[in-house]
Amino acid sequence: MTSLAHQLKRLALPQNDPSLLSRREVTSLLFDPKEAASMDRGTFYALGCTGLDELLGIEPAFAEFQDTLFNSGSVGLERSIQTKKVNKKLNKDIGLFLTRLSPYFLLKPALKCAEWLIHRFHIHLYNQDCLVACALPYHETKVFVRVIQLLKIEDPTDHIGFRVPLARGTLLTHCYKDLGFMDFICSLVTQSVKVHASSLRVIISFYASTIVSALDAVDKITDSIIAKILPHVHLGLKSSLLDYKAASYMIVCQLAVKVVMEPHLVNTLAALVSRCLCKTPELSTEGLGCLIVLLQNQKEGSVGRKVYGHLCEVSNLVSTLHDIAAAHDVSALLRYFLPHLVRSTVTQTEESSQGSINYQELLNSVLQNITLSTLNHQFLFRLLLEEYLSYAHQLSSDKIPALNQHVQPVVQLFESKYPATLDTVLDSYVSSLSSEKDRSLFHQFISLSMSRGKYEILAHSETSLMLSLKHPLATVRSMALQHLQEILKEGTALDEAFLKDALLERMDDDVPEVVLAALKTLFSLQVYVEHLDPADVTSSLLALLHRSDLSVTGGWYVGASLFMTLQSRNLELKNTVCWELLPFLVITSPFRDSPELQLASTVAKMNLLSEFPITQDWSSGEVFWNPEKMDTNTCAYLGLLCRLFELIITGTSQGPLAMSFRALMNPFFQVHLGNPVELFKFLSLLWGYSSNIGDHLDCRVGAVLQTQALYVGRALLAAQPIKNLNMLASAASPVVPTLLLCLSSAVCEVRRAAIATLEIFLGVKSSPFHLLIVALQKATDELISDPTYINQALGKLYEDALVSKGKLSKHQESVEELFKCLQNCPTYTGKTMLRVLQEVNGEGVLAALLPPLEQMIDECVAGSSVLLIDEALLLQLMLTKYNKHSAPLLAKEPRSLEVLIRAMHIQSQPFSTIPSFQVMALEQITKPFFAALGEKTQQRILEVMFDLLVDNKSPVYVQTVNGVFKAIVVDAELVANELTPADKPKAYLSVQLTRRSKMQIKNTPDAAAPTQEELASAWQRVTLILELLQHKKKLKRPQMLVPALFNLLSRYCFEADAAQLGNMEYTKQLILSCLLNICQKLSPAGKPISKDVLDEDKMNVELVVQCIRVSDKPQTHHHALLLLGTIAGIFPEKVLHNIMPIFTFMGANIMRLDDSYSFQVINKTVQTVIPALIQVGVSETYMECVVTKIMHVFADALPHVPEHRRLPILSQLLGTVGPARFLWVLLLLLFKQHATHTTSTTNATEKDENDMEFWILMCCEFTVQDQLTTVVRVLQYLMILPQDKEEATEKRKTHGPKKEETVQDLIFCVERQSGKELRHFKFLTVSFLSQLLASEHFVGKVAEFSLTLYPHVRSLLEENLRYIHTVARCVEDTADKPTAKFWRALLNKSYDVLDKVNALLPHDTFIRVVRGLMGNQLPSVRRKAMELLNNRLQQKIKWQEEQVTGLLQLIGDLQSIVGQHRGPEEQAINRQTALYSLKLLCRNFGSTHKEPFVPVLSHVVELVSSPSEEKNVMGSALLCIAEVTITLKALAIPQLHRLMPAVLHTLKKRKDLLSSEVYLLSAVTSLQRVCEALPHFISPYLLDTLLQVNSQIFSQTTTCPQLAVRLASLRNTLATKLPPRVLLPNITKCYNSLVETQQVSCSRLGPLMGILKEHIAHMEKDLLNSHQTELTTFFLCALDFRAQHGQADLHRTKEIEGSVIDCLLVMVIKLSEVTFRPLFFKLFDWCKTDNSAKDRLLTFYRLSDCIAEKLKGLFVLFAGQLVKPFTDMLRQTNIANTDEAFFDSSDSEEKTNLLLGYILQCLHKIFLYDTQKFLSKERSDALMGPLVDQLENMLGGDAVYQERVTQHLVPCIGQFSVALGDDSQWRVLNYQILLKTRHSSPKVRFSALLMVLELASKLRENYIVLLPETIPFLAELMEDECEEVEHQVQKVIQEMEAVLGEPLQSYF
Repeated sequence: MTSLAHQLKRLALPQNDPSLLSRREVTSLLFDPKEAASMDRGTFYALGCTGLDELLGIEPAFAEFQDTLFNSGSVGLERSIQTKKVNKKLNKDIGLFLTRLSPYFLLKPALKCAEWLIHRFHIHLYNQDCLVACALPYHETKVFVRVIQLLKIEDPTDHIGFRVPLARGTLLTHCYKDLGFMDFICSLVTQSVKVHASSLRVIISFYASTIVSALDAVDKITDSIIAKILPHVHLGLKSSLLDYKAASYMIVCQLAVKVVMEPHLVNTLAALVSRCLCKTPELSTEGLGCLIVLLQNQKEGSVGRKVYGHLCEVSNLVSTLHDIAAAHDVSALLRYFLPHLVRSTVTQTEESSQGSINYQELLNSVLQNITLSTLNHQFLFRLLLEEYLSYAHQLSSDKIPALNQHVQPVVQLFESKYPATLDTVLDSYVSSLSSEKDRSLFHQFISLSMSRGKYEILAHSETSLMLSLKHPLATVRSMALQHLQEILKEGTALDEAFLKDALLERMDDDVPEVVLAALKTLFSLQVYVEHLDPADVTSSLLALLHRSDLSVTGGWYVGASLFMTLQSRNLELKNTVCWELLPFLVITSPFRDSPELQLASTVAKMNLLSEFPITQDWSSGEVFWNPEKMDTNTCAYLGLLCRLFELIITGTSQGPLAMSFRALMNPFFQVHLGNPVELFKFLSLLWGYSSNIGDHLDCRVGAVLQTQALYVGRALLAAQPIKNLNMLASAASPVVPTLLLCLSSAVCEVRRAAIATLEIFLGVKSSPFHLLIVALQKATDELISDPTYINQALGKLYEDALVSKGKLSKHQESVEELFKCLQNCPTYTGKTMLRVLQEVNGEGVLAALLPPLEQMIDECVAGSSVLLIDEALLLQLMLTKYNKHSAPLLAKEPRSLEVLIRAMHIQSQPFSTIPSFQVMALEQITKPFFAALGEKTQQRILEVMFDLLVDNKSPVYVQTVNGVFKAIVVDAELVANELTPADKPKAYLSVQLTRRSKMQIKNTPDAAAPTQEELASAWQRVTLILELLQHKKKLKRPQMLVPALFNLLSRYCFEADAAQLGNMEYTKQLILSCLLNICQKLSPAGKPISKDVLDEDKMNVELVVQCIRVSDKPQTHHHALLLLGTIAGIFPEKVLHNIMPIFTFMGANIMRLDDSYSFQVINKTVQTVIPALIQVGVSETYMECVVTKIMHVFADALPHVPEHRRLPILSQLLGTVGPARFLWVLLLLLFKQHATHTTSTTNATEKDENDMEFWILMCCEFTVQDQLTTVVRVLQYLMILPQDKEEATEKRKTHGPKKEETVQDLIFCVERQSGKELRHFKFLTVSFLSQLLASEHFVGKVAEFSLTLYPHVRSLLEENLRYIHTVARCVEDTADKPTAKFWRALLNKSYDVLDKVNALLPHDTFIRVVRGLMGNQLPSVRRKAMELLNNRLQQKIKWQEEQVTGLLQLIGDLQSIVGQHRGPEEQAINRQTALYSLKLLCRNFGSTHKEPFVPVLSHVVELVSSPSEEKNVMGSALLCIAEVTITLKALAIPQLHRLMPAVLHTLKKRKDLLSSEVYLLSAVTSLQRVCEALPHFISPYLLDTLLQVNSQIFSQTTTCPQLAVRLASLRNTLATKLPPRVLLPNITKCYNSLVETQQVSCSRLGPLMGILKEHIAHMEKDLLNSHQTELTTFFLCALDFRAQHGQADLHRTKEIEGSVIDCLLVMVIKLSEVTFRPLFFKLFDWCKTDNSAKDRLLTFYRLSDCIAEKLKGLFVLFAGQLVKPFTDMLRQTNIANTDEAFFDSSDSEEKTNLLLGYILQCLHKIFLYDTQKFLSKERSDALMGPLVDQLENMLGGDAVYQERVTQHLVPCIGQFSVALGDDSQWRVLNYQILLKTRHSSPKVRFSALLMVLELASKLRENYIVLLPETIPFLAELMEDECEEVEHQVQKVIQEMEAVLGEPLQSYF
């Protein structure tokens, strides 16, 4: 802050605040400042009293302020004038009130009270800290932001220096960085507590959350922070307020966590907290928590014994600690508290315990209620032991029993809670005993425990029993076990845990003798065994058996027998033991006396193993062993056998024990599988178990085991007698079927082993599988190499057996015998078998599978058991046997069909990887299978499928049905049967029959009508079937569906009950779509079909049309129209009778839709219906009439068709009917529709253009030949139309009515239309033809095919001429009728058509035609010929030389037309046209053929020279002259002497020129072209030319832009083409002439100066230098215009003088410094000549200003001489200094003001562009005073003064200050300006303020040094008597703040 700021700040007291003095804005908390300014003090007082009353209802303590702050006397109180004592009292009351208000600050009443205090007592200025303290707890609310916005906090020493919405993070950062602010927050609570505020929760919460969070956020807590916080924490801990105390706890915790404090400080805080626990038990949990945190985070030992005393006095200490310990760690507190408590407990005697705290009870309570950690309770017990020993040493022997009695309850309680800790501590302490007394006391302490026996000292080990059991020496451990056995027999009490741990731990001993001793002890302690956990003992003994070294002999078996004795009563444990003992039965040692053998023998002899359930009888009499149906025990036993077999068979293959395992194989089979049947059932189980997914035996049979089992089986089979082989090869044995299944294994070795095993049965001829085995044996190599060959072999075998008789039929029986096995085998076996037999198909196969299939379906339906995945797969495989081979069975055996149908009804899907049974069954209905079924069966299956489709909503099922139905080939008759609902068996083929049937139904007696639900279901079924038919391609005899579909359609169209069923429109669309598909199938090419295929009568077209009529859905219409289009190709005559309703409907509905589908429907209908109609054998006239009617429909509907669809629709229509025949018809229909329906609206013209463009685009869609033919037909039709309606009426009366309708009548019926519509129709038609022939598309196509179009063009020209003749005759006939104007317009249009046709003619032909027409007698024909010629000439054509010669021959004919005598108006038009033709010919060919146009120029000049010639002809002649002259150039010189005078004479005829702008333009154009062509030959006529060019007439005709362009071009020609020696003298003469004749005006002199200006700009530098003197003389003369002639009109003078100055500036720019300096000083001398008028000063200073603008910095070089004249002029024109007028004229004041403006502007530019230090001190001193004094110059009045100051003076002085560049001069200038702020005139003061602001804006930061002297002046102006000045000074200050970037308001 600068020193000036400090000086000003001292003055910025609250009472000097500008806001207190402002009346436009008032500081407010609740209102907008401007709104608050409109409210009076009484309103604020009432608002505050209302708020206080509302607060009294909440808190009565506010009543004391009713007589102080809210007293009625306070309304008139003003603080700024009160004494210091009164203000001190006010501050005290306000602070007290705001403190109490803080808890309620967000309430509306509180804000009302605050609003009163702000308004009346200005607390936002006087009591900022109190106000912020009141609102600070709510720093995150908008109210706080509003409060802060009221304050003016700018001093950085303030602790509340924030002015933005205060985020919490910002607050916390400010808190720990600014300790003053932290103290400020802490003092909030202190002050609130002092005033006894009732609700302090908000304040305390804010205090706690802020301080705690700030301590957490700060990186390091310093001593300063602690010193700042501790006094407030001390007060809080001593406070009686619970919230305040709790907040202090939180702060202490945060301090403890964040920083390590000094021990004495920690002790002090802990003492305060512990003392608080006694006084406030309500916060005991919080206090103890605080103490725990303090002890956890500070140095151990910092807290003294005093805290312990306070803790013992807390009544609920233990219960509170228990609650805290449940969730938190209290060990820190316990480590401090328990040592003191144990010491007090041991040393407390009975005498000392009376009247004080019972420490023993307290310790017991701690032990009972608080769970100690391992370290804590070990520490505690060791401390107890040490304290006991220490205190006992101090006592005499007689007092020790009392001590023991006192301590014993504690020891026993501790032992019961932590027995293991007691053992650990005693074990670790016993070794540290050194003296005998210590041992004695130690033993006495041990005797205090309950289990003192285990601590008894053994003599042989000199240690306790417990330690002896863990002694390092094995002998000691054995002796300890013996001693344990002895003392237990004596009855010594030992705890069960010790006993259990001792015995079980010794049983795990590494030394066998110790283990044996433990077992003996256990055996002898049967009484105690009941107390041991059987599971633990069992686990230990089993572990002992598993880890024992069998090579060591001893008492191991005792343990086993003992184990069995102990565990014989627990059944579950017994089963577990049996499982664990089974492995011990396996012998791996070959020696008979080995321990393993002895152990296995012992285990085998146990009764327990013999009672194990799995060894009981389990075998069954079934063919296959089926694990799926066995109980758990049987499965377990089988699994055990499998694993045992795997173990044995694996052992036999290798290793030293192979022979033992082989020896074991035979006993294994004899004991468990002694029966051969059971043996091979077991082997069959192993052979086929690998395919079992469920794995019921929990045994994995891999390929190796399977192969081994096969070879074992082969060996066993080879050893079997023939009787057994016959039995094993029978159907009652699983051997052969299982072996066959092995042939499909993926492993080659398995297949090899299986085929080798099957070889055993080759000799068993009684087997039903014998032939099968023999056949397979022949293909051994194939079976081994290919796992799928078995499938092919069985399939081929069965297929051959079916087609042959005799021996091969036995094969069939063999294969079918395999299927019979499915009834008894496991499902996984059946699954594999069906996979093997997958290629075996036939009726017999399906018949054999029906029983198991039906059984499985029954189980699925019943749901009695959980289905296995193998069962689901088996069911799927069985359903695959429904195929084409077994299909005949469904007709023979109804049961097979019913089974399939039942499967189709099962919706369940038990496994996600397998489809549902319903889908499985549906998937069997393939195309071959369905084709092999009978018709009835097919019908039945379709019926079920469709019924299920209605009932089943599963998307998978629906998708499956769709796929099945799409794949099969269906007879349409079957589907038709399903489509006929039960209540409507008969279909009707016509609407009449349908209605008749309805009448019959009404007359029949009452019948059982179906319900609404039944109808809905039936129609839903129909809808679903129709949906399936949509994409059905494989459909036989589709025509059979037609009657049924039309029957359904008739019901939807005519029956009321169908309408009630819902979305019938969708079903209609389905029916129509199906009919369309059928028609397309019957006739893919859309051609007629034979009656044998489909009778025409069955195709009910009327019904389809009726469907269109009654439906309101576009999609239904689309389907119906597509169907009709297809029917039209098949049965065209059927559709012909309904053709018009179809297209009428299309026009009214379909064509109005904007979608691609509708568009395709229309195209399809048009493409099919109309060609079919054309093919019908009807007359040509009838056919054309029908097509015309169709087109009429399209034309009428066209306005409603979307615009982008119109052209494609009509193009398609015309492309179908043929554009050559019917394009003209459609066009005329469109013309008629437009002519008869168009109304006169504002958009009619735009609509005409759009329609016309559309018609042209439509025509251009077709070939140019078709378009030309169409134009010819249109013209022919126009010629047959009557002249008007009356003529048509007379003809009808004469000839009578017509017998039949014609196309002409259908297009435009004159009788039905009005005469106006007829005329409109004709005119529109001809207009269209004109635009069509001129369109780019048409012309382009004609040019492309020009060689082939001659006949068409010739015909068109002939018809056009005939029509023109007809129209011309009508023009003559109706000359005197009202319609004459129409016929003339129509004739013009017809000629326009002719022009367009003419444009199509080749050039040679065109020339011959035109020449002939120009010789015609009729003027109109001649004019038309010339117009055609002109049109052709205007085109950019590359003419050939022969053609040019032909065209030039027309010049004579054209001259003859021009030279004709004047006649009627039409003749004048012809002459103009001829002149225009000559002009065009000259423009095109004159440059290369000039000679033919020389006589033309002579002829036209003669015409122009004629004074009586008609003006329009004269104008055309002038234009022709211009063109010919510019072309001929030098050849035109002989005619110049006649030409120039004639043209100039024409320009002098003002009356004629003003009456015709075109005439004037022609004359100017002619003059310009002559001057341009012959500039060096017009000097004799130059003066007149200049006078005419600058004539006043051109200033009056400025509306024509072309004229302005021509004049500019003429002036440019004169300025640039003429040499200075010619032009300059004539300009001087012209100027003098104008001045002398007093015709001087800006409009005349301005163009003259413009010519000179352009001429000077165009001059070379040498020419300029040579003519500088002449030019200087001219300019001195011209500049003197103001002095000589400009007294009358200053404005006119200013304009004229401006044009002269502009011209002079061009010359000045081109001069060098050497040539310009004398010119400038000559001008300077010219203006101050003694005899000259003062008006020259005006001219000179204006010129100087302009030169300064142009030369910029260069002008400064010449401006030094102007300083003194500028100074003198400024003084002489300042009316504040002189009363004399500067000019002598009456308008002196206005001139003086102009002079001042020019001077100030010139000075401004000099200062602006000064780069040469122009302003020296002398010049600045000379100019400064006069310039500043101009602020007092009130010349011209207030408005002129204000304008001069703002626009001239202020910018000038501002730039003057910049140019000074010296702070000393700035001070002088600034001070002089500031002195003007004390002027008596407010206008001057106001202007001085503007000047000060401009100075600050220009100098910017440099102006800061001028501020100290400026501010006092501004301060004075702030109290100016003029309100405008006062406002302006505020504005100036604000803008200066923005410019300087420093606040200034605080300085005032």
